[in-house]
Amino acid sequence: MTSMAKSIGAVNGVKVSPAQQKSAKRVHRSLSITHTKAVSARCHLTGTKLTKAPLGGRQDRFKLSVKAEDTKEEGKDGAASDAEEVDNVLLGVGGSSDVQQLLGFRQTKSSEELPKWKIQIQLMKPGTWVPVCWGVMCGAAASGNFQWFQAFPRDLLEVFACIVLSGPCLTGFTQVINDWYDREIDAINEPNRPIPSGRINGTDVAVQAGVLLVGGWALALKLDQLRGHEFPTLFLIALFGTFVSYIYSAPPLKLKANGWQGTYALGASYIALPWWAGQATFGELSLEIILVTLAYSVAGLGIAIVNDFKSIEGDTALGLKSLPVQFGVDTAKWITVATIDGFQIAIVAWLYSIGSEGYANVLALLILPQIYAQFKYFIPDPVKNDVKYQASAQPFLVLGILTAALAVGHNPYH
Repeated sequence: MTSMAKSIGAVNGVKVSPAQQKSAKRVHRSLSITHTKAVSARCHLTGTKLTKAPLGGRQDRFKLSVKAEDTKEEGKDGAASDAEEVDNVLLGVGGSSDVQQLLGFRQTKSSEELPKWKIQIQLMKPGTWVPVCWGVMCGAAASGNFQWFQAFPRDLLEVFACIVLSGPCLTGFTQVINDWYDREIDAINEPNRPIPSGRINGTDVAVQAGVLLVGGWALALKLDQLRGHEFPTLFLIALFGTFVSYIYSAPPLKLKANGWQGTYALGASYIALPWWAGQATFGELSLEIILVTLAYSVAGLGIAIVNDFKSIEGDTALGLKSLPVQFGVDTAKWITVATIDGFQIAIVAWLYSIGSEGYANVLALLILPQIYAQFKYFIPDPVKNDVKYQASAQPFLVLGILTAALAVGHNPYH
């Protein structure tokens, strides 16, 4: 494109400046990317296989136009790439892009070659295990019976087993089957994910999902045995969680295609279910705690909606009724904010009602920075700023969950 600009300038007797050459290069890159994405989506929707273009063809030009030098040049002009934005937000200091890729936060580039074990870990999205593991710790704290030192190392080993059960095993299983049933949507929204990119096949997916599922169930049964449960509470929670994760992703129910049902199921899977597992490991679940955690899960519903904004294009093309698709971006972003904030405020009121005023005050203070992040990042542009918002607000949300759990654990009536 730059040489073309020089040639045209020479023919017309006009000297082309370096700035004009740079501008022409950016326009060429933008047009190439747009064309390739459009061709990929169109070929997917029509069932046509997109094959590699001959040498010098449009796909080869596209690959050359997004090389590292161009990305750096574009960053200097103020238009940072998505990967750079994630680098600047995660952990607050920028982190390794390889780690982000392994955690499932960043897609693998089409030109990257990864060993199979890395692809399988990426498929399990370890980054999504964190809130689940946190939920287990909150449930253990809410039981009032977890001891760091008096029962060392028994309690520590058992809570670790519960974390492995809830995080790597069952959440990993959920992510694997979700990616399998989302392979058509991902071919549009995230074509470089392990399954739509062809880096892993259906047999490997089935084996991986089976190992994770059986491992999780076996751990649940063993924990029931170690804790002396006459009724296999943890095993039943694991079975229920497996059922929810399956109907969330798989037809014919596929809850994620039905807006409210899918987002609430996801929210409950990240808050209520791991809390139940942690509390059942070290104590007993009461009906009140079950209802409170289900209410708290509505805040998790809001977090689940945040993840739907970036998938509007693919969800619309395939007829999935996510809330942003149903209500539009402007309405859905306010629904998101209302569910996240409203139900946390309801938990504050409940803590006051059971006499845990100190914990209620702490939780109220933890809601304030979440509101600030909503108005700074999320409300202005929920599609562009979803990662920035979640990185800024979610730490305060999960600290709030722990605050509520500690309140329950230290309350003599619960």
